[in-house]
Amino acid sequence: MADPLLAFFTLMDNQDGVIVRDVPKFDLDLYIQNYKGRTRFDRLFLIGRSSVPLCVDALKAAIAEAKRGKDTHRYREAVECLRVAAPSEPEATYDQAWLEAQEAANKVETNRLLAELKGYKNNLIKESIRMGNEDLGKHLESIGDLNGAAEAYSKMRPDVSTTKQFLDVGKHLVRVSVQRREWGMVSAHLSKMGSAQHAEEEKAVQPYLKIAHGIALLGLEKYREAAFSFLSADSSIPASSYSELASQSDVAVYGGLLALASMDRNELQRNVLDNAQFRTFLEQAPHIRRAVTQFVSGRYSACIGILESYRPDYLLDIYLQKHVATIYSQIRSKCIIQYLLPFSCVSLDTMEKAFGRPDQCIEDELADMIQSGALDARINMIDKLVTTKAANPRAQMQDSALRAAEDYERQALERLRRMGLAAADLELKGSKKMGFFPGQGELMVEETLG
Repeated sequence: MADPLLAFFTLMDNQDGVIVRDVPKFDLDLYIQNYKGRTRFDRLFLIGRSSVPLCVDALKAAIAEAKRGKDTHRYREAVECLRVAAPSEPEATYDQAWLEAQEAANKVETNRLLAELKGYKNNLIKESIRMGNEDLGKHLESIGDLNGAAEAYSKMRPDVSTTKQFLDVGKHLVRVSVQRREWGMVSAHLSKMGSAQHAEEEKAVQPYLKIAHGIALLGLEKYREAAFSFLSADSSIPASSYSELASQSDVAVYGGLLALASMDRNELQRNVLDNAQFRTFLEQAPHIRRAVTQFVSGRYSACIGILESYRPDYLLDIYLQKHVATIYSQIRSKCIIQYLLPFSCVSLDTMEKAFGRPDQCIEDELADMIQSGALDARINMIDKLVTTKAANPRAQMQDSALRAAEDYERQALERLRRMGLAAADLELKGSKKMGFFPGQGELMVEETLG
């Protein structure tokens, strides 16, 4: 690693950033073509700050993306990073002329839109006021003033007149909330959008709502609910309708990983592999389908191997990065538990071959799982065995026989008591006037025999 690059990633490491030293499997240019809007810069900038092999290329692409927009603050951030990582690159020098011209243009455009909006309010034309707030919100969002953009978009609500306009307002607010990482607000805006849908618009916005909701739940670490949200997205709608949030491949990865972390084998088969609606997404990420298939088939080490080979890619995703360690840990724990389930004991050497990894020995991982209560087993360090605490079949059979004998004895006593009452003519008989309701005697018989 070159000295400037080493200094840059030392700085990132000191700031608790994620450093990815392995080369990801995706091509940067093809990867970024799947997105539109401000998420393009966010993704490039994250890759530039995290990936050692792609650092310089990603930061240069982020600078170019920033210069195609109006956000000068983003441009400055990207240039500052490149100046530390690769000071000899031409892009590492500020384009002062562009900066000054863009900031002046932003100020002029903001004043113009505010003046127009003021005129619309004076004229009391609701449609013009709505469009004025929308134009102002889009402009403020494009220059990076997300608080001002959210306020402008919120002011559109009183002036909407159609369902489409109402949904557009919701999408604007969801998009801004996602950029601000306000996951609770994302869910709140989505719930309002869901309550206002008509049959015609429902199909068109369904994947946007499901994917945005899944991203919000992922941010809140509600992995199971997020998985179901991604798995229910409609794949027949073009990806361009939600490309400002995620691509089709992203949906497959998010849904598949979260399902592996939170569902059992039967649920995975039913909700992922047999899900015709989700199959189109899986075609964009065939490795996820292979990993799920391996897990369902009981080949757990192969499943983990597939996921580990794609770990660098997931660590460079803006929504997954913070959750990769937790998700992978949950998947590994599930694989180990399922692997041990059919056996009463397994040698540690066998476990090491199946689940071993260079950074941690399998004994320590098993001990952590046992202490946390995730695994009910014991480690025999003398014989190098993992012994599961399987129930004693003989004791289970004896307990079942004793319970059956007790139930039989109780029922026999109740029947004898009932026969004694009948012989002594102490049975209460219901009146015919009771009609639909049973007599007390019938109730006693039912309780006794039941």
